[in-house]
Amino acid sequence: MNAESDERAPGSQPAEQAELGSRAPEFIKSRRGLHLSWQVGVFIVGLAVIVAGILMLVFPGPGWLVIFGGMAIWATEFVWAQIVLRWTKRKVTEAAQRALDPKVRRRNITLTVIGLVIIAALLGWYLWKFGLVMPWKIEE
Repeated sequence: MNAESDERAPGSQPAEQAELGSRAPEFIKSRRGLHLSWQVGVFIVGLAVIVAGILMLVFPGPGWLVIFGGMAIWATEFVWAQIVLRWTKRKVTEAAQRALDPKVRRRNITLTVIGLVIIAALLGWYLWKFGLVMPWKIEE
């Protein structure tokens, strides 16, 4: 046994190794028909939330956040969704850690500054060439 397992309460598992499967109440799991109805309901609600998130990718709204919320709804009932959600959480955490790396931050800041300088140069050239007239209002 390692020190980490000694610190946890007996019977508890780390978040990464939490039990997979349905989190429905026991009285629902004990009745096959009720459990199947519960799963259908969870699937429909999760699907509706994910579809809303996909629409928010096109229209204004927090699309990815809503899509992950729909996956979390599915993960309350379906093992495959729990596995996908764990993988996604792990990848997001790894990306966040990489983004906090000083070398990566310096590179990102450098690329942002170069992009802003290019945009400023193009804007300056446009104003020098055409003045403050918008392209759709140029009179011929």
